[in-house]
Amino acid sequence: MNNSSSHQDWAMRYSQLAIRSNDDRIKQFYQAAISDGDQPINQTPLVALDFETTGLNYESDEIVSVGLVPFTTERIYCRESKHWVVQPARQSLDEQSIIIHGITHSQVDGAPDFSAVIEPLLSALKGRIIVVHFAAIERHFLFNALYQRLQEGLEFAVIDTMVLEKRALQAKQGLLGRLFKSRLGSLRLFDSRLRYSLPSYQNHNALTDALATAELLQAQLSYHYRSDTPLSELWL
Repeated sequence: MNNSSSHQDWAMRYSQLAIRSNDDRIKQFYQAAISDGDQPINQTPLVALDFETTGLNYESDEIVSVGLVPFTTERIYCRESKHWVVQPARQSLDEQSIIIHGITHSQVDGAPDFSAVIEPLLSALKGRIIVVHFAAIERHFLFNALYQRLQEGLEFAVIDTMVLEKRALQAKQGLLGRLFKSRLGSLRLFDSRLRYSLPSYQNHNALTDALATAELLQAQLSYHYRSDTPLSELWL
């Protein structure tokens, strides 16, 4: 998987990936992708994405639920949100992960394989900038889940609210704070939301975490950025 940076030329990368792709659903995702770094954030369709997984190791753990919420800088489209529980292909749930996300053995046993949600998932993500809180989870887990089933992963530009929150805290910390290595504060989704007086939701539910991420980005943009900030200043 390509480790993208904020300097990634997404127009060129998406063009290359579309040519190489053998799966029509993934090819269509690349062809429809927003790739202009000069595009203002307030004119950009967005979608918040969150996964619950059997653990944090993307090489051995797997996705057990997917939540997504389409939105813009001004509005959240809750009626278009999606939530799927899926069955991990290679391993069963352990008690620790059940305690964290609340998804039970019976729910997973009756759920489809991830392959059943590939088409509606890619359709919901297509033509939007994906927003997450901690990009390593969604990027790596989605890449691997697709690769296991299609022999082809997915690369995509992402706005990471955790990265934006770190930037905001570093700016507040100032030069002296960095010099003396003062603590930034927690970057967890729940704690980040508290700084903007956003309401508390149940943690570790893919759908509510996606909604929480969408609201957090709206707040971060309102506090720290111009409404017409270009995507190149926000995405990775």
